[in-house]
Amino acid sequence: MLQGSSLSIREAFGKTLVKLGEEDPELVVITGDVGDSSRASYFKEKFPDRYFNVGISEQDMVNFAAGLSAVGKNPAVVDFAMFMMRAWEQIRNTISRMNMNVKILVTHSGYSDSGDGSSHQSLEDIALMRTLPNFKVIVPADPADVMRSLPVVIKERGPTYYRMGREYSPPITNEIDYKFEIGKAYMLRDGDDLAIMGAGVVLWDALRAAEELEKMGISAAVINLETIKPIDEATIEYYARKTGRIVTIEEHMIYGGIGSAVAEVVVNKYPVPMRFVGATTFGRSARSQRELLDYYGINSQTLVKKALELMK
Repeated sequence: MLQGSSLSIREAFGKTLVKLGEEDPELVVITGDVGDSSRASYFKEKFPDRYFNVGISEQDMVNFAAGLSAVGKNPAVVDFAMFMMRAWEQIRNTISRMNMNVKILVTHSGYSDSGDGSSHQSLEDIALMRTLPNFKVIVPADPADVMRSLPVVIKERGPTYYRMGREYSPPITNEIDYKFEIGKAYMLRDGDDLAIMGAGVVLWDALRAAEELEKMGISAAVINLETIKPIDEATIEYYARKTGRIVTIEEHMIYGGIGSAVAEVVVNKYPVPMRFVGATTFGRSARSQRELLDYYGINSQTLVKKALELMK
């Protein structure tokens, strides 16, 4: 069991990054002037000679990281998810096309930058990144999941997009003992009547929805699709066959995101009725990430509603 519930997701990230720096002398961190906000500055305090702040220049940051990779370093680019999308062309051409060993580790994804509004809220990044050849796309659920998965990601060769939030970090997996493997999904709760699949902090809502459905006599499985690409087709097919119904939830647009990725598998392997819970438009300013999740209906109540639709 991993103890991460006392940390925010970005604090777990910063502390784990330092630990990995102690193990790997070739690990270098590059940021776009967000070291304090992302907690990448923890790495700077321990390894100042292996930490580079390029300023608000995301395209240069990506090209610089690709160059470091070419000379044998293990570069990790750290930025807000939304800002990182400014450099999508460079990510495509200098990392993806060349299959460079660069890890893109983003914080403040989804609605987590609630106070700054839609300009800072990244709800399209999974769709953009999973289209790129060679890239892996990983979304940890909570601080414990970061501590479990980030070491594997940093040691893995090749490009990876690793998506985290900010402060809001409800405990989801810290009581569960499993070894993270890239490309593998994890059952948080088993069930027979339908499967709820998703990734990130919204899995907390998935578990709450499963508890409410159980009171109605409906058995719902909850699956942590931590690796969006390569996705665990075998687990998705298994639960499609077992339950005959799937609901997906994501802190992201329903267009091209996790629900789309699951649907691509289902339509090819074993078609079943599906429903999708996620964003359909831009966000807005709010006092908290939780407020926005509830405002846009990305929560347990909507999951229960969609599940009941499928049960009919």
